[in-house]
Amino acid sequence: MCNLYSSYATQATMRQAFNVTRDSAGNLPPLPAIFPDQMAPVIRTHEGERELIQMRWGFPPPPKVGNHPVTNVRNVGSPFWRAWLKPQYRALIPLTSFSEYKDTRPRKTPVWFALNEERPLAAFAGIWRPWTGVRGTKADPVEGEHLLYSFLTSEPNGVVGPIHPKAMPVILTTPEEYDVWLNAPPEEALKLQRPLPDEMLQIVAEGERSDQTKVSA
Repeated sequence: MCNLYSSYATQATMRQAFNVTRDSAGNLPPLPAIFPDQMAPVIRTHEGERELIQMRWGFPPPPKVGNHPVTNVRNVGSPFWRAWLKPQYRALIPLTSFSEYKDTRPRKTPVWFALNEERPLAAFAGIWRPWTGVRGTKADPVEGEHLLYSFLTSEPNGVVGPIHPKAMPVILTTPEEYDVWLNAPPEEALKLQRPLPDEMLQIVAEGERSDQTKVSA
């Protein structure tokens, strides 16, 4: 389960890469470590435009499943997710790298993956929803209306599998894939729920809980 990723790309880069026509995100700093319940950039379709906006990571959990945010979606056939898989609730989640934990002792070791050493911009296949309640970090809880996001996972590829054999995030890398995910009917869009080919992903860092490598984006 991916519970840590980075997004170093500038807003200008994101606007260009994802064909954004409305930027509502405010000032976005580089984000070397994004954890659940933090704010991060998201692209959605809003009022006929692609909008860049900030949302909080993690859906509310299903009833009677605890109170931890649900950051990843695997079982898209579940009624809990079905309503949010409609085109108006799909989103692109910009990333430059993501982390899974190697099962080492005495502590697990973060391993960072990216398309290559330069950390080019890509996107998780995400969903979003409005929600009212208390969310945020323990140090900064926020009560009120929130926009929340999560993203899809699939079986891992040959690069992620040796580190995390259960799953990997669904990563999109082309304008055609971005368009299909945001606009296509569910049966077509969900064909993108598959692992990235092995040759398109590599390990780029290990050992730190943030990906501090400076990249040009």
